Amino acid sequence: MTNITTIGIDLAKEVFAVCAMDVTGAVFYHKILKRDAFVSWAEQLPPSNVVMEACGSSHHWGRWFAAHGHTAKLIAAEFVQPFRKSAAAKNDRNDAEAIAIASRQATMRYVSVKSIAQQEALVWHRLREGYKEERTAHLNRIRGLLGEFGIWPPRSADKLIRLLPTFTIDISIPAGVRSAIVQTLQYLNELHTQMAKCDQQIALHVKSHPAAQRLTEMTGIGTLTASATSAMVVDAKHYKNGRQFAAWLGLVPRQMSSGGKAKLGRTTRRGDTYLRSLLVQGAKSTLQAALRQAPEKASRLQQWIVQIYMRVGYHKTVVAIANKHARMMWAILAKNERYDALAWQRNDV
Repeated sequence: MTNITTIGIDLAKEVFAVCAMDVTGAVFYHKILKRDAFVSWAEQLPPSNVVMEACGSSHHWGRWFAAHGHTAKLIAAEFVQPFRKSAAAKNDRNDAEAIAIASRQATMRYVSVKSIAQQEALVWHRLREGYKEERTAHLNRIRGLLGEFGIWPPRSADKLIRLLPTFTIDISIPAGVRSAIVQTLQYLNELHTQMAKCDQQIALHVKSHPAAQRLTEMTGIGTLTASATSAMVVDAKHYKNGRQFAAWLGLVPRQMSSGGKAKLGRTTRRGDTYLRSLLVQGAKSTLQAALRQAPEKASRLQQWIVQIYMRVGYHKTVVAIANKHARMMWAILAKNERYDALAWQRNDV
């Protein structure tokens, strides 16, 4: 065991695949272990580089191995795939070996292990998104049921919710359907209550986190975005610059360059979908504010936004603003600075 320097682990709920390598990269052994046996084996390991694929429970195990004296690292699944021996032979054993091989690459990029506090904050975001999806699904369900009786409510969720109470007293609707609508309203009210509780916890997280508070000072960055960013980004200095941070969020164009000719495509949309969607929503509000602003009162940033809008249209402008916001957020987090709304007056955009 003393010759082992790198250990690749393919995580799962109950069965764990292990691949141990020595300093030369030769496979020392393979193991397939149940959860209890895996913990017993891991407790006897000498200090090693323990590498896992970034997936469910990986942050827990990263903290566990770090607490037991190991160097724990997480690799994104897309970076592991090229090192699997065969696409036709995907199994736990090959995955563990591919993880170990990938970790030996000098240019490999790793996922930072989140703290318990960060994951605790993200719990409220995940719950809130789940409640929101349930609300949307339930409204679509009731809209379809009403359609069976010749009632076509508006597509807007807010308008539909306002109309539902009127359907409960409409005698032209069968009594059983009216009863179902009453039950729907009770369920929707419960979902709204649960979402409000999540919002309270998210607001408390921002209030207790200085970095998140600094982010809320930016235009287009609200409580949800600030909380999610501070919880997902372990260390902004992990990214070399703001462009890398924006690229991590999938807000840069896909590159298809060859033969010295640069060709850019649509945005990569890599990274966390939830955080990227929050930035895009914030960018939309920033764009609308810039378009409403009188030209003589517009800041240099708003002037830049309007110029981009006139040149490339709505959707590309939104992505450009989201990219700009991401770079500004990186500067605030990495340099421990406060947002300076007047910086655009002193520097070029």
